[in-house]
Amino acid sequence: MPRGGKKGHKGRGKQFSNPEEIDRQMKAQRELEESAGAEKEGSSESEEESSSEEESDSRKRSGVEGLIEIENPNRVSQKSKKVAEVDVSAPRELSRREREEIEKQKSKERYMKLHLEGKTEQARADLARLAIIKKQREEAAKKRDELRKAEKEAEEAKAKR
Repeated sequence: MPRGGKKGHKGRGKQFSNPEEIDRQMKAQRELEESAGAEKEGSSESEEESSSEEESDSRKRSGVEGLIEIENPNRVSQKSKKVAEVDVSAPRELSRREREEIEKQKSKERYMKLHLEGKTEQARADLARLAIIKKQREEAAKKRDELRKAEKEAEEAKAKR
């Protein structure tokens, strides 16, 4: 509830800009943009580089910062490099994760190579297991053959009787 005599802000009247005022502001803004564009076209390339740096500084220093000259010694400014200055052929420093990933892949490839040659512990264990399984299968096949022969002989003996 409002206290005695004070009103809230919601009931205030609204102010509208008339269309003539808006048109005048837009024309003034267009003129400023055109004059700035004409100045840029007339300057040389070296002036363009310096002006682009000045524009970025002027954008950064809006409000109170533009009035007070203070330089932060801890702030590292990002300087953009030209395409001609960038050396693409220079070896790029790999991050720790990238180095570890490459190392991991190389060690895995080395292990697989040794594994295929049968030089690792696991490969030896696998080969020994395979040898045991082969022997078991050969023995099982011999037993089956012997059982079949025995059955045939038993059938032949029955047939003779």
